[in-house]
Amino acid sequence: MKSRYVSGLLVAVAVLSLAGWFAASRANAQDSFTGQWIIEASPRADRFHLSLTYTSRSGRGHNTSGFPITLDRIQGLSAAQIMSAGSRVQFQLVRDAGTLNCEGWFKDGKGSGHFVFAANPGFAGELQRRGYQAPTEAQQFSMTLSDVSLAFIDELKAQGYERPSLEQLVRMGEHGVSLDYIRDLKALGYTVESVDLVTRMVDHGVTPHFISELDAMGFRQLPVEKLIRTVDHGVTPHFINELKDAGYADLSLEQMTRVVDHGVNAKFIKEVETLGYGRPPLEQLVRMQDHGVNAKFINELKEVGFENVSIEQLVRMQDHGVTAAFIKKARSRGFEGQSIDELIRLADRGFDN
Repeated sequence: MKSRYVSGLLVAVAVLSLAGWFAASRANAQDSFTGQWIIEASPRADRFHLSLTYTSRSGRGHNTSGFPITLDRIQGLSAAQIMSAGSRVQFQLVRDAGTLNCEGWFKDGKGSGHFVFAANPGFAGELQRRGYQAPTEAQQFSMTLSDVSLAFIDELKAQGYERPSLEQLVRMGEHGVSLDYIRDLKALGYTVESVDLVTRMVDHGVTPHFISELDAMGFRQLPVEKLIRTVDHGVTPHFINELKDAGYADLSLEQMTRVVDHGVNAKFIKEVETLGYGRPPLEQLVRMQDHGVNAKFINELKEVGFENVSIEQLVRMQDHGVTAAFIKKARSRGFEGQSIDELIRLADRGFDN
C-alpha cells in the first residue's frame, strides 16, 4: 500500500514538474522576439543596410528598425552569397546582448527572410557584475538591436559619465548613442558626463562631423547647449559658407542664428542684390523679411512705375498696405501721380475699404 502511495506521489510530482516546464517554455516562447529582415547593398561595397520588422510572439506591438552594417559584423554570410543569382542563406548577427539567428534568400545584392532572437545569458551576468539588475528579454533585445555593448558601458564609466540606470542605457541605444559616438566626442575634446545631455545631442543631430566642420571654421569647443541650438536653428557649415560667399563674414553664431530665424538665406540675399540693392547690412535684410518685403513685392512695384525705392520706403509701403494692387486701384479711381507718402496717407484713411 505504501509502495503504491509513493509511486502515485512520484507520478504526481513528475506531472506537475512537466506542466511547470511546459508552461515556462510556452511563456518563454511567447516572450521571444521574431521578425523579418531585409538587407540591401549600398554604394559602398563593404557596407549594407539592414532593416528589421518584428513583434513579440504574443503579438504585442509592431516595430521597425534599420541601420548600416558591414559584412564583417555578420557571421556566416559571404559577399558571394549576397551577389549570387540566387542563394539560400543562414547567418547570425552576434552582439554582446544577444544574437539574431537569420535565414532567408539572397539574389543580386538583395536579401530577405526571417530571424529569431536568442538572448545571451552571459550578458545579464556581466551587467549584474557591474551593479545592474538583470534586464528583461525586451530590454536585452533592444540592446542587441542598438548594440549596447559591455565596451560601451565601460567606456561611459572610463570617461566619467554619470552612472546610467539600465533604463537609460536602453534609451541611449534606442536614440543612437553609440560607442563610436562617445569616443569621437572625446577625441574632439568633449566629455559630456550627462547621459541625458549626450542623448539630446544625438537626437538633435549634433554629429562629430558637424563639430569638426565648425571647429575648422574657428568655432571651437562650443558649449553643448550652443551646439544643439546651432543645429536646431539650421546654422550649418553650408549656410555659414553661403553667407561668407555673399560677403557676410566674421559673424558670430548668435548673429547667424538670428539671420536664419528670420528667413534670410543665400537665395534671398542674391534676389535683393539682383534687384539693384547691392549687399545691404544684415539687419536691413532681416527687417525686409520681417515686414514681407520680398522679390515679388519689389518687382510688382517696379511694374507700376516705382523704381529704385529705398529699403526703408519699401518697408513703410508694405506696413501700410501700399501694394501694387492698391496703387492700381487708386489710379483706376483717378489718383494718378501720387507720391509714396501720399499713397500711404490714402491707405491710412481707408481708401481701399
